[in-house]
Amino acid sequence: MSKQEKTLTMTVLMTPDMANFSGNVHGGSLLKLLDQVAYACAAKYCKQYVVTAALDQVFFKQHVNVGELVTFNARVNHVGRSSMEIGVKVVAEHLRTYEKRHTTSCYFTMVAIDEHGKSVEVPRLELETEEERRLYAAAEMRKKLRQESLERSRALMNDSGDDE
Repeated sequence: MSKQEKTLTMTVLMTPDMANFSGNVHGGSLLKLLDQVAYACAAKYCKQYVVTAALDQVFFKQHVNVGELVTFNARVNHVGRSSMEIGVKVVAEHLRTYEKRHTTSCYFTMVAIDEHGKSVEVPRLELETEEERRLYAAAEMRKKLRQESLERSRALMNDSGDDE
């Protein structure tokens, strides 16, 4: 059996068209790239078309400057029947000083679908290292918290008396 492709790295130069009014890279520009990287990582892993189902815990730790090289490190952390959690870590690098900064982290839930838009089963995740087992356990906890939060939100919507 071939080795699973669980990671993907993409590096992009931050250009002036990505800037906000402060002259830094706009968060929306980063979010678009993050979604593209998560898509590519998940699709490469499961060899299927995928869609974004959720985005959790986006932490913009530091701003990103126009002119920096930004590397997106994506990894499949967890796999369900048709869903995958993709963790993405963003590192910005100054081109002249080579200084690298961890600027952003987040977790995407991607779902594999067929040509009719129906979810399809994805390959089981083979956990080969202690780090992969740790990331898997953390992803399980995030999944549980996400489900609990969704249930609380639904209960609040039902209690509010608003029928939309």
